[in-house]
Amino acid sequence: MHGFRSSPLSFKAQRLAAWCRENRPDLHWACPQLPPSPREAIALCEGLLAEAPIDTWAVLGSSLGGFYATVLHQRHGLPAVLINPAVAPARDLAAHIGEQQTWHRPEDRFFFRPEYVAELQSMTQPGLRDPARVLAVLATGDEVLSFAEMAERYAGARQHVVHGSDHALSDFEQHLPVVLDFIGLHRP
Repeated sequence: MHGFRSSPLSFKAQRLAAWCRENRPDLHWACPQLPPSPREAIALCEGLLAEAPIDTWAVLGSSLGGFYATVLHQRHGLPAVLINPAVAPARDLAAHIGEQQTWHRPEDRFFFRPEYVAELQSMTQPGLRDPARVLAVLATGDEVLSFAEMAERYAGARQHVVHGSDHALSDFEQHLPVVLDFIGLHRP
């Protein structure tokens, strides 16, 4: 799941989709454009999860998508990979109410409404359902979110700390094997 103002066109999403096509075409890969409403975004993902037995899924999310992946982990116990996950999106996105444009297609715009902050707040839960099923990939050089806050929030989970890098995890390719190993995907 992509982050706020991001899309399935992000480098990480494109790279994971390509890996699945090249190495595991048998997998059902989904990376939809998420609506701006958190409630609708989770409903969309829940609909996708209904397409196959729940124990066959893993969720991956970056930034706000990492928060959404946490929500789905909490609800279903799914394995979750969180890349620089948003820890307090209700707090952080309250300053972004209004019209926004997407990163990958600036001509695409959406409106982030005040009620979306309340939706995020209602989804926020302490702790993790099963910390052993969560991998947090955290960049110390994240310029958007606090590394210390992310590390504290996911203290019980497995953490793959990336010294340096950035919020987008521009060096994602180097960390792809860790992600794939965690969710049990290997080259055939």
